[in-house]
This record gives sequence, structure tokens and C-alpha cells, in this order.
Amino acid sequence: MDFAVPKEIQQLLDELDAFIEDEIKPLERQDDNIRFFDHRREWARTDFERDGWPNAEWEELLAEMRRRADAAGFLRYHLPAKFGGSDGTNLGMAIIREHLAAKGLGLHNDLQNESSIVGNFPTVLMMDLYGTEDQQQYWVPEMLEGEARIGFGLTEPLHGSDATWMETNAYRDGDEWVINGAKRWNTGMHAATHDYVFARTSGDPGDAEGISCFIVPVDTAGFNVEFMWWTFNMPTDHAEVTLTDVRVGDDTMLGDEGRGLAVAQTFVHENRIRQAASGVGASQYCIDESVRYARERKPFGKPLSLNQAIQWPLAEMHTEAEMIRQLVRKTAWEMDEGVDPMYISDKVAMCNYRANRLVCQAADQAIQTHGGIGYSRHLPFEHIYRHHRRYRITEGSEEIQIRRVAQFLFGFSGPRKDSLGPSFASRFNEIQRGEPASWLD
Repeated sequence: MDFAVPKEIQQLLDELDAFIEDEIKPLERQDDNIRFFDHRREWARTDFERDGWPNAEWEELLAEMRRRADAAGFLRYHLPAKFGGSDGTNLGMAIIREHLAAKGLGLHNDLQNESSIVGNFPTVLMMDLYGTEDQQQYWVPEMLEGEARIGFGLTEPLHGSDATWMETNAYRDGDEWVINGAKRWNTGMHAATHDYVFARTSGDPGDAEGISCFIVPVDTAGFNVEFMWWTFNMPTDHAEVTLTDVRVGDDTMLGDEGRGLAVAQTFVHENRIRQAASGVGASQYCIDESVRYARERKPFGKPLSLNQAIQWPLAEMHTEAEMIRQLVRKTAWEMDEGVDPMYISDKVAMCNYRANRLVCQAADQAIQTHGGIGYSRHLPFEHIYRHHRRYRITEGSEEIQIRRVAQFLFGFSGPRKDSLGPSFASRFNEIQRGEPASWLD
């Protein structure tokens, strides 16, 4: 295996660096736009009078960045050529996301809004994989032009990672579906025109089959955004949504009836590997900034970097960043090679939870290394910590990720399952169903 960054990706990184210096940095500095990134950042970004929504000026700045990135040919890199993209690879996206995050805070790559000069479009990819031809022709241009903004409603007040137990349901009434239920942390609802709503249409609680995905207009009768959840890192676009006798047509279903979890998995699978790559980049930024500061700071007349209490934790994190970096790139490469996702989902889980954990540790260590100034809002480490802390919970908590790794390791699922024999697997299934496990007596 060649571990070098592919030449075409390195060329793209160089072009991105030049674009940032020529286009994005000047935009970031003009009209006091720097307020969105310096010590005022959280307050400048948040409209506290409107339930903590993103400030309109902040969102317009992000939109201008995206327009410029799109005109330069960078924004749609990962999308298929038929959607104006470059058929970008997962490996390319991993390297790019890490590279941009390693530059620190800036308009080029603000992950609080999942906003970057190289866009992440999981909702478009969902439409590409599962939409009908008519749905694709209508929705993809609408989404890419910003005319349609689709939220993502999977989590519920009583159910998060246990999505198969969701209580939101839909039943057929003639040529319509009637949806009832509630969604929590419903992403993007401050500006959404539509919402991907997942609801049980058949089967029993706990069944993976029987959940369907609907594209629901937010102005449909019975669809209500109750309030926004204020978060550790503001502003917020995460809503509490209720659906009461919401009626939609057959043409609003995305994917096959009852196979909605596969649609949702596309969203989280794409995000997990990107988040892991960004976590590595942000970790490396925290490490590198700490090393630089430790070499310059001279308490008691000698550089802080001479103290092993400073050297060792940073050296360990630097080592772990290198290991996670290679696992992220290998996993992304395997995805590009067409390896069945069911055979590498444990690797995606490894990447996700280890990278998310590392970046929180690296940000905390950067604060400690920088001392009082590190604790201040004049350096970016507190913001990095507050942002990345969410990823140890969202897209599947780190406990769920570790559970996935364990399932593969012990043969409860994945490629090792058959090697342990059907009797062992059936015993595990007995436990999962809550049946008496007489074989344990």
C-alpha cells in the first residue's frame, strides 16, 4: 500500500491553500467579519433574541463563502459529476477535511455549522442513493442552489441510539401517509423548508425493518417546531419537533418502504468518517500550537518545552494522532475500493470514537499548556473543545461506536459471525430478545 498523499490530492490541497489566502482570508477580515472568529465569536454568531438561532449576518457570511467556493470549483468536490461535482473520493475527503481543520478556526472550515469550502452533502448523497429519478431531478438542484433546505429528524425524546425503538409512526390512508410522533435534536430546523422524518410504518419496536423516511414540508399542517435546544456551543439549529396527523403523499417517501434505516445509515456513515478526519486535524492543530507556545514561553528563565511534564502528554497525543490518521485514511480508502460497509463499519466506528475523544483531550491539554491565556476566549481551544465534544454523542455516541467494534470482535455481527457458529449467535439473540438463557445455568 502506498501511504503517500496522492499527487492529485496534494495538488488540490495547494490550490485550496491559495484560494483561502486569496479569497477567504480577505473576506474573513473585511467589515469586522473577524468578530465571528475572535473572542466575540459565540455572541456574534448567535441571535439570542430568536431562541438562540444563528445570526442572519453570520449565515450570510457562510453563504458568501460557499458561493465563492462553488464558483472556484471546490465546494462540490465529493459529489458525483452529474451534480456538478468532481467524483471526489472518501480518501480525498478525509485528507482534505484533516488539512482544513489543522488550520484552526476560520471561515474556510467552520464545523460548528458543518460549513467548509469543500462541502459535506450527506442529504444530497441520500437522495442520490435512494431517490427516484423524478425525486433526484427535482430535489438535487433545489438543495444545491439553497432553494430547499432539508433537516434530519431521527432522534426522539425517548429514543436516540436505539432508533429501532422509535415511537414516531405513519399509517397509510388512501394515497396518503399520516405521521404522528416527535423528534428531538432535529437538525437544521431554523431554516429548513423540508425535513427528513423517519417513522415506523410496519413491524414491531426493535425491528430494523419497518422504518421509512419521508420528505415532509415544514409548513404542513400538524408539523410544529416547539423550541430550540440551547447547547454547549451556540448558536443552535437543533429543534424539538412534534407531528400531529401530518399528511404526506406517497411521492414523499425516500427509498423503499420499511428500509429507512439504510437511508439514515448513509447520513451517519458519511458524517462519521468526515468527523474523524476533522478531529485528527483539529487535534494536530492543538498539539502544534502547544509545542510552538512551549518553545517560546520561558518561565523561570528556560523554555517550557524542556519540561517533561509538558513534553510527554503532547508526545503521546502526537503519536495517537498519527495512528488514528492512518486508520482514517485506510478506512476511507477501503470505502473507495468498494468494501461492503457491513464489513468495515467497525473500522468507521474506531475512527470516529477515537478521533473525537482525542480532539477533546488535545484541546484540554492545549488549554493547560498555555495556562491562563489558554483558558481565555482569545485563543480558540475552548471553542474547539466545546464544538468537538458534541461528536462524542452525535452520529452515535462513543459507547455505541465501541459496542459496534465489540460486535465485530466477538462475532455477534460482521464477517466473524459465521465462524463462531449459529448456536452461539442464537444464544446472543436470546439475550437481546430478553428470553431466558438456560445455557447459562
